[in-house]
Amino acid sequence: MKVQKPKGTVDILPDVSGNWEKVEQIARDFFKQANYREIRTPSFESYEVFSRSSGETSDVVEKEMYDFNDKGGRHIALRPEGTAGVVRSYVENKMYGPDVVKPFNVYYIESMFRYERPQAGRQREFHQIGCESFGSNNPLADIETIMMGNDLLNKLGVKNFELHINSLGNEAVRKAYHDALINYFTPVKDQLSEDSQRRLMKNPLRILDSKEEQDKQFLPDAPRIVDYLDDESKANFKFITDALDKLGIKYVLDDDLVRGLDYYTGVIFEFMVADTDLWASPTTVLGGGRYNHLVEEFGGPETPAVGFGIGEERLMLVLEKQNPELFADSGIDFFITNIGEGTALKSVELARKLRAQGQRVQYDVDQKKLKNQFKKADRVHAEFVITLGEKELAEGNVSIKRLADGKQIKLSWDEMNNISEAMKNF
Repeated sequence: MKVQKPKGTVDILPDVSGNWEKVEQIARDFFKQANYREIRTPSFESYEVFSRSSGETSDVVEKEMYDFNDKGGRHIALRPEGTAGVVRSYVENKMYGPDVVKPFNVYYIESMFRYERPQAGRQREFHQIGCESFGSNNPLADIETIMMGNDLLNKLGVKNFELHINSLGNEAVRKAYHDALINYFTPVKDQLSEDSQRRLMKNPLRILDSKEEQDKQFLPDAPRIVDYLDDESKANFKFITDALDKLGIKYVLDDDLVRGLDYYTGVIFEFMVADTDLWASPTTVLGGGRYNHLVEEFGGPETPAVGFGIGEERLMLVLEKQNPELFADSGIDFFITNIGEGTALKSVELARKLRAQGQRVQYDVDQKKLKNQFKKADRVHAEFVITLGEKELAEGNVSIKRLADGKQIKLSWDEMNNISEAMKNF
């Protein structure tokens, strides 16, 4: 029987997993600098967690979600996006209590699952880096989130990205816009795609995100939400865009931006990368916005919130193309070679001593000939080779050679107890 991975999944092999680790560590350190702490939620939840948050008429729920009944008859779904599970956890664990500092800021780096056609940067199991901030309705929270998205992409070395931003307004605005879309699309209902016909009365906003050609013909003349924003929404949006101007963060006002999930309210945004070597048109690598009612939807108190998510697969494609220096193989610090009676176990002891000091160290567990050990040291890109023979064992020292230029020194066993200090001037 030939065993293969499921369609739409990828093995992240050791040759490239280190690249993922670098990106994720940069993200972790970045979030921690802003006092965001990590949260880890289950990879599957009750179906209702995602159907209620994403919206029954969204593509995620209608077409892409992996859902099933488990052996206990419970309707379960694999996590298709990160926010809903974090909100469920926020409510269930009462992280809105009086002793919790507001805003409550968290980040996550987790696997997600969607049943869709696999393509470059999009798999059925994919990974998302995201953050959520609960408890503040001040536009400064929106500015903070957008700024963090911008600065994280810069820190990672992403080039040619463009921030697109829009506002969905408040509930009254959305209701007026909802009615305007129904009035606009109803006369041409029979010409719309089957999906859009079904969504017309429930959520006409979804039609604006349609990729069907028969729908696209009606989109240019469709009502724009910017024309329905009330004074409060306009003032809020202007405060945010003015702040972005002062921060030097360039943006595009995008009336067509609606995002693909139903829980968004207020300001929404996407960072799109233009790189024709990767995609024919600019493609979103980071997106998010404000969602002020989702906590209430899950049974919690009224709690404003804002966040964003990054598709890690797309991000990796961009970085491998635009910033390959980030993934340069730095190799290991020391490779220990040995030859002669009693040197094998001493090599193990020495490796343990150096690893305890934070050094990256390998020795030859196969105990090949010395020539082959040096070849292996070169293959694993060791910066230094330590040679330990019977003479060194008797004298209580080791020989250290830098592979780049061949320079050598000898260090005593005592000096190996503080290797950084001993090699400071080497």
